[in-house]
Amino acid sequence: MTDYGVVIMSEMGHIEGRVMNAPDLSLYTGLKVPTAAKILRLLAKSGLLTSIRGAHGGYRLDRSPNDISIAEIVRVLEGPVAVTSCVDDSHEDCSVEQCCPMRGGWETINRAINTALEEVTLADMSHGTSKPVPAPLSKRANSKTASNASLSVTE
Repeated sequence: MTDYGVVIMSEMGHIEGRVMNAPDLSLYTGLKVPTAAKILRLLAKSGLLTSIRGAHGGYRLDRSPNDISIAEIVRVLEGPVAVTSCVDDSHEDCSVEQCCPMRGGWETINRAINTALEEVTLADMSHGTSKPVPAPLSKRANSKTASNASLSVTE
């Protein structure tokens, strides 16, 4: 769900102030309408999107994509980032926590992951979406072979 949430948020951020609904986002992202609707509700409930009621309603991104970290989206859709149950942000209990030789060691890794997610913004993730998609390797190989074949015929 998190990857779909980032896709939806990225699409919402392409045009400032644009209001979109689940069918719109389904069309632009390829997600199924129920999936887009579920994610939109979660993002609006958290305040990352604003819900607009009425006949021309939908959802709007009111913050700049530069001001939204990927960590915020992950926390909304997945909860706190915790690589194991013994880190500070975890809400799970570990049955061997008291005698575990790794006790406390995972916190360093968890902090590094959270810091990395905080440093990447929605705008950072959106920049790559406008690049052309290269042809699959198999097609490139076939066109290269075809162009080499035509070269050898004309030479």
